Amino acid sequence: MNIRRLSTEQADFSAQLDALLAFEETADEKLEATVAAILADVKRRGDAAMLEYTRRFDRLNASDAAALELPQSELRAAFVGLPAAQRTALEQAAQRVTSYHQKQLQSSWSYTEADGTLLGQQVTPLDRVGLYVPGGKAAYPSSVLMNALPAKVAGVDELVMVVPTPDGVKNQLVLAAAYLSGVSRVFTVGGAQAVAALAYGTATIPKVDKVVGPGNAYVAAAKRRVFGACGIDMIAGPSEILVICDGQTNPDWIAMDLFSQAEHDELAQAILLSPDAKFIEAVAQSADRLLDQMPRRNIIRTALENRGALIAVANMDEACATSNRIAPEHLELSVDEPQAWLPKLKHAGAIFMGRYTSESLGDYCAGPNHVLPTSGTARFSSPLGVYDFQKRSSLIQVSAQGAQTLGVIAAEIAFGEGLHAHAQSALFRKNK
Repeated sequence: MNIRRLSTEQADFSAQLDALLAFEETADEKLEATVAAILADVKRRGDAAMLEYTRRFDRLNASDAAALELPQSELRAAFVGLPAAQRTALEQAAQRVTSYHQKQLQSSWSYTEADGTLLGQQVTPLDRVGLYVPGGKAAYPSSVLMNALPAKVAGVDELVMVVPTPDGVKNQLVLAAAYLSGVSRVFTVGGAQAVAALAYGTATIPKVDKVVGPGNAYVAAAKRRVFGACGIDMIAGPSEILVICDGQTNPDWIAMDLFSQAEHDELAQAILLSPDAKFIEAVAQSADRLLDQMPRRNIIRTALENRGALIAVANMDEACATSNRIAPEHLELSVDEPQAWLPKLKHAGAIFMGRYTSESLGDYCAGPNHVLPTSGTARFSSPLGVYDFQKRSSLIQVSAQGAQTLGVIAAEIAFGEGLHAHAQSALFRKNK
């Protein structure tokens, strides 16, 4: 396998790294036009348009929009019908995800100044959230847990899930995860038409405050376009993993960690940073030897050869600096004392610390959310969490005494801005 080799000692390393990281989803004008038309049609015609697109794209002939909703009894049957080991694993993962996210719950607060003026912040949950879950070949019950459970912890009253079921094929594990997560309503509709239904509302599918969850290029384009009508979580790019290793971890482990993200799709990115040149070659040899054992080996090979890299760095300090420049979605810090290096790592969606912490544990059951910023956006954004399902309102209760002082301050600034009504509104409350 021909994985790119780079070294920070190369004169053109910076340019090569920029080229490796460059990923801009080229605007597909035909796709964008299709999505825009679907959104406008569903916004205008509601259920009728949604049904037509579902028949066309998913080959699902529902008699009416109400027939697209699955009863809670079917979700429960899916959960009860799981093999015992699978059901237990799902329950354990859900418990761990819930426990972790309960630590993120924000509370309202306030304080009172000496003159009796109260200032603070009221934290309230969103009323209704829409959860998009991929269907068909890509069915991810873990995404149901990671998107639904933080919303439930936040106190969201109603969670509406949409999941495409091409040819009517339902993934029982996804339905079971929906039941376990307390999803309120589930509709078997997907694509841009599902995003439109959630964002604008139809007679059958209620309008939501926010749409979260992964999807294909049509779903991503639709989420981008409906932002403003409702909130969205993020626009996610291809999956990424960056491994920093001092050269002392089993090279087979590291090769498989790189595979774990490369198998997502051909555009996924997997990078190793190490100061040990011999270790880098050992990982390359492990990758060559292990690849044929992988059912998705063709996808892994394409991803690693096109967007992967094995990078030699001068030392661990340089590895951390290079990682910060990349700002990866998943960062594995495969060393004996990972906490010693944490102060040097500023930008990463999630940091997996120590030799035994494979990234895949974070995908399913460690507890932290697996919905993470990609394409370098970890420089300014964070993992999905409870805070994404809560909002904050400022509290201001000015006392009669406080109005005397604040009124003068506000009026002075308002007059300076030429806004006389603002100034007088404050001064009218001042004692004569």
